[in-house]
Amino acid sequence: VESNVQVTPALGLRAIRLCLSEPALFKPQLRAIFRAALFGEARVMIPMLSSLQELEQSLAIIREVRAELKRDGIAFNEDVPIGGMIEVPAAAIAADLFARKLDFLSIGTNDLIQYTLAIDRVDDSVNYLYDPLHPSVLRLIHSVLKAGREARIPVAMCGEMAGDTHFTRLLLGLGLREFSMEPSQLLEVRQQILSSRITDVEPIANAILACKDTDTLYQQLEQLNAMSVS
Repeated sequence: VESNVQVTPALGLRAIRLCLSEPALFKPQLRAIFRAALFGEARVMIPMLSSLQELEQSLAIIREVRAELKRDGIAFNEDVPIGGMIEVPAAAIAADLFARKLDFLSIGTNDLIQYTLAIDRVDDSVNYLYDPLHPSVLRLIHSVLKAGREARIPVAMCGEMAGDTHFTRLLLGLGLREFSMEPSQLLEVRQQILSSRITDVEPIANAILACKDTDTLYQQLEQLNAMSVS
């Protein structure tokens, strides 16, 4: 793929932007997924969505691929769910609009946090600003979860935050029900979920969401994580 040198690659031609600019790369991948879905569960997740125009263009290409497979008499699964990765603040803010057109959403916390806070989490000079508990981050996460509930579609979460038991009860209280993480993190997160009751964690999670100062937020999070189930 020919392109100019990107000064900021993370904000450049990547993910769905690259796919839409190079349909010859995108369409074979879709064809392969739809064909493979005859033999097992498969889903398509559109990464790094930032506008409805990108979504509409992606869905149009998906329709084209399905039509081409039918025309060519190639067997494929027509019912593969189509979802979107919410990792750009613009998509999180407009999550209700995306949720109306998709089968599922997934919150990508690593990129969502660094894009929201305008920091590079691997840059030692600023990574101290990388804060999953920043009020803006929590409000965006809550907004996406709410959009999913209202549209009656599932919302999952991936990234470091989903696999960190420090945040499990908070996320449960905010409405998250699907966690994606490294296999090594599964047991601890599962144990934390099993030791939690939604009716107990939800009020504290909502109080944390409404916090206006960091000290109170961390105190309430400690209280939430220290709770025991009788």
